[in-house]
Amino acid sequence: MKNFHINHREKDQIDILEIRGELDAHTASKLEDSLKTLIDKKKRNIIVNCNDLEYIASAGLGVFMAYIEDVRGLGGDIKLTNMNEKVYNVFDLLGFPTLYDILDDEIEAIKQFQHPDKQDSPS
Repeated sequence: MKNFHINHREKDQIDILEIRGELDAHTASKLEDSLKTLIDKKKRNIIVNCNDLEYIASAGLGVFMAYIEDVRGLGGDIKLTNMNEKVYNVFDLLGFPTLYDILDDEIEAIKQFQHPDKQDSPS
């Protein structure tokens, strides 16, 4: 079994999942379970911090696709942060940046949840 871990923490009513290791067909169910649990609890502001994510396969991307509508249906969103270039390129290749907020860091994502009207608009 490959190494894949999820650490869940909460900050200012925002749920943060820190994912670490390799997200693929063998480990995708762990992420699925975590997202399902949050959605069942009607949690809708979710940040997935990819700082320690080394690799993502299409099965991992499928998990995000499967749950984004549920979260948005609750009036929330899933924001992805702290991706390394290799992981970002996989998301980019499949057009994810047009579907998701992919931000450089978690602090930025928290700010967007706290002030949704203050998206990065030119000043």
